[in-house]
Amino acid sequence: MAQKGPQLDRETFSCSICLDLLKDPVTLACGHSYCMSCIGNFWDEEDLKKIHTCPQCRHTFSPRPVLLKNTMLAVLVEELKKTGLQAAAAAADICYTEDSVGTLFAGPGDVACDVCTGRKLKALKSCLVCLASYCEKHLQSHYDAAPLKKHKLVEPSKKLQENICSRHDEVMKMFCRTDQLSICYLCSVDEHKGHDTVSAAAERTERQRELEGSRLNIQQRITDVVKDMKVFQEEVDAINGSADKAVVHSEKTFTELVHLIQKTSSDVKQQLRAKQETEVSRVRDLQKKLEQEIAELKRRDAELKTLSLTEDHNQFLHDYRSLPPLSESTSSINIRPLRYFEDVTAAVSEVRDKLQDVLRKTLRNVSRTDTEVVVPLLQPEPKTRADFLRYSCDITLDPNTAHKYLLLTEGNRKAASMGEPQSYSRHTDRFTDSIQVLSAESLTSRCFLEVEWRGWEISVAFAYKNISRRGEESRFGMNDKSWALKCDINGYTFLHNKRNTPVKGPQSSRIGVYLDHSAGVLSFYSVSGTMTLLHRVQTTFTQPLHAGLYLSLSGVTAEFCRLK
Repeated sequence: MAQKGPQLDRETFSCSICLDLLKDPVTLACGHSYCMSCIGNFWDEEDLKKIHTCPQCRHTFSPRPVLLKNTMLAVLVEELKKTGLQAAAAAADICYTEDSVGTLFAGPGDVACDVCTGRKLKALKSCLVCLASYCEKHLQSHYDAAPLKKHKLVEPSKKLQENICSRHDEVMKMFCRTDQLSICYLCSVDEHKGHDTVSAAAERTERQRELEGSRLNIQQRITDVVKDMKVFQEEVDAINGSADKAVVHSEKTFTELVHLIQKTSSDVKQQLRAKQETEVSRVRDLQKKLEQEIAELKRRDAELKTLSLTEDHNQFLHDYRSLPPLSESTSSINIRPLRYFEDVTAAVSEVRDKLQDVLRKTLRNVSRTDTEVVVPLLQPEPKTRADFLRYSCDITLDPNTAHKYLLLTEGNRKAASMGEPQSYSRHTDRFTDSIQVLSAESLTSRCFLEVEWRGWEISVAFAYKNISRRGEESRFGMNDKSWALKCDINGYTFLHNKRNTPVKGPQSSRIGVYLDHSAGVLSFYSVSGTMTLLHRVQTTFTQPLHAGLYLSLSGVTAEFCRLK
């Protein structure tokens, strides 16, 4: 008994949300007390409902009450801490604590059993019919009692109260397709009277069917992408194989060419040296003859000098007549200019110049081949609408980017230009000057979509996420980050980077757009009985793309169609 008193006191002064001793305690009008931060965080999650409840007794408050600290309760809690209950409070901070028989208690991050009193156990299941969570002990009745066996049990959830209608306090078992909201039966005969309403189960079945269709589409696209990857890999292997062969062949060829040049250089050198030796020998012979002629001339000159000194006239005349005639001069030999080596030098230079030209031309051809390689599309662009529908994608509009004069409906697939601003919260992604909106989905592969429009003028666009949000340059087509097809009652115009290109084609209230991001292809079609190509863009996309809509005057609508 001595131990039970402190335990009761601890539970009495503990917050039922965090299971710890109260911190900055506040007391609600219903009498229950909580930590100021705990009840504040709890109500933050309920702000969208605009009705706030007590976590214990479910008493509702509207508007949200102003929380004031209960000073008396705070003093009592502090006194309890001083008397030794602080250790017990610290034990309660353990997320998962087991008692002597292995019972698992609920911690701050767990879903607690709604039936347990005092210290609550961790819930094992939540019931979508009872809208309550049960521990293993209190869940047993759902397995034993026949009426309870039909209830739907799910994994423990803290969001069960979201299934309660805040207006009628009834379980929301209906779904309004008109407003895309979960409602209760009373809502269906009250404010949603006349709307397209079905049971939540029926809507789930329908959406489940769509989900399965989307999964099949995704799986098909995965299969297509895998095939594309295989083709790419085959292309890579082919490129690598061809390049390896070319490198080996070029290395072998240039090695042979180097050897040929070296051999030719050696041959030319040998021929030059042989010719050099021949010519030098010939000139040496000529030099020797000239030397002999000089010696003879000097000897004759000495004889003539001696003769000229003879004083006896008769002897002079006798000796002069006896002089032998001079031999012909060697200098009269025709010595041709030696230009053989200059001719060789010129010939070698000519070979060098021609080889350089050939090598430059070869290098230019290799470079041109490299830059002009165009990887073919993995698959040809679809031809029929059935082919395009294989790449259909579901597009929803991002409310955070919508201009304040745009109203988004039909599950954020439809945009309408309004005459008065809508109650959007402030967001850095919102367009402030152009009445337009971007899709929530980013697109990086093949995609086909169709837009149904009504009114005076719209633009169907694709843009990068970092497009400007304000000013004239933020409008689709008025910058280098977006591509847009403007549609009005007079015809079509393609816009990109402030350039307008008139487009001819049949008028249609439905526009189809095909994107192949990796191939840089963006095609716009007029869709009626057949598909007519209006304009095709061939470029390089450097970022993921987002689909977008621009609407002109009030009353204009545009919707991304659901494609089966």
